[in-house]
Amino acid sequence: MFERLTAYLDSIHARDPAPRSRWEILLYPGVWALAFHRVAHWLFTGRLFFLARLVNHLGRWLTAIDIHPGARIGRNFFIDHGFTVIGETAEIGDNVTIYQCVTLGGSNPTNGVPGKRHPTLEDGVIIGSGAQIIGPITVGRRARVGANAVVLDDVPEGATMIGLKARSTLVPAETWLREFMPYGTPCREGQECEEVRTDRADLLEAQIAELRAEIALLRAERQQPELPLSPITRQVQAIKQAEG
Repeated sequence: MFERLTAYLDSIHARDPAPRSRWEILLYPGVWALAFHRVAHWLFTGRLFFLARLVNHLGRWLTAIDIHPGARIGRNFFIDHGFTVIGETAEIGDNVTIYQCVTLGGSNPTNGVPGKRHPTLEDGVIIGSGAQIIGPITVGRRARVGANAVVLDDVPEGATMIGLKARSTLVPAETWLREFMPYGTPCREGQECEEVRTDRADLLEAQIAELRAEIALLRAERQQPELPLSPITRQVQAIKQAEG
């Protein structure tokens, strides 16, 4: 048990450079939320639903992370910072990373009969902060979901999803082959990763600024009074008029 706990804490440290020791990681709300969930899920599978909910509420009150007791979670699951909601029928594989304010939400069955309503995250998935994964969809192995993306359809293995509604975007092969990609999409800093624009707002603002500068220059040229002609220019024009 101690070895499993040590391996789990080391897996978190490999994905988060902030902690200086394992003791710091033990204070993470995501670690405590997962510990409460393990107990709640054990009670849930034993059909002790009230006790499972009681443990769930205690964990949510202490960590601000709501994981339904029925959710099935694999090894080395890491919730960074918290404020996350995971629904009852969600299934999470091994080595999955979720950043803050993520929802693994469900779709409401039209027939009123409960069933598979929440997403399935396969091994190695990374979900960026604020992303919403909704419905009984599958996010394929080693897929990445960028910040604030809204995913409503199945995600292929290894895909990188961005936007609202989320769409797949290509990333360089050397970036995709990296074992772990912080925040789900390539970073902007450093020379080792290509920039993948997750939002075109910056590009559009730059283009608008260029257009405004060009318009201002054209207006200035139109309003500038004509310069007087030099004597030589006047003589040339007079000769051309006489010949014409």
